[in-house]
Amino acid sequence: MAPTTPVFDAAKVNVLFVLGGPGAGKGTQCARLVDDFNFCHLSAGDLLRAEQVREGSQYGEMIRTYIREGTIVPMEVTVKLLENAMLDAMTTKSGEEWSNGRGRFLIDGFPRKMDQALKFEEDVCEPSAVLFFATTEEVMAERLLERGKTSGREDDNLESIKKRFKTYENQTMPVIEHYRQFGKVAEVDSTVSIDEVHTATVEAVGKVLAHEYVPKST
Repeated sequence: MAPTTPVFDAAKVNVLFVLGGPGAGKGTQCARLVDDFNFCHLSAGDLLRAEQVREGSQYGEMIRTYIREGTIVPMEVTVKLLENAMLDAMTTKSGEEWSNGRGRFLIDGFPRKMDQALKFEEDVCEPSAVLFFATTEEVMAERLLERGKTSGREDDNLESIKKRFKTYENQTMPVIEHYRQFGKVAEVDSTVSIDEVHTATVEAVGKVLAHEYVPKST
């Protein structure tokens, strides 16, 4: 079977995987980076939540069950939703960063497992870097319980939070370690204030986009 050619050319399209435990502040910082660098911000979780209520979705009920249990939705579903959203952005986003087949994406909360990472690289695009927001379990739990008061998300409760921590530790940390060995991880301490995290994040992303973040050769 012939190898798959990715949909996007990594020489023209910058993809940053944005990882960190639940409550690490990924969404907050991504929203700011959109303004700073004209990224398209795609949240795998948001795409899945939208799909589960989309009329006529073949995946809706299955996604609902996985999210409620705090487990990971089959990667083919998530990768396809991301690919479709990226194709849409390539035709709708404007600015110099999006001319002549170029684009830049923040993919938030994905990949959650190694097989997802490899599937995305094979089918969609090789990532430029991983932006990793590091924090402690205590800080994450405190933030999520506070968010749960207003978010309306059914997984912002203590039982689901504990499940999500366990999933993150067992399955997502190996993804970060995989990319770290290739020099592709930009790590930011997210236990400090939002503004301090933002300053450090802008510096890290600026280096990635300027190609100063040179990956180690294999």
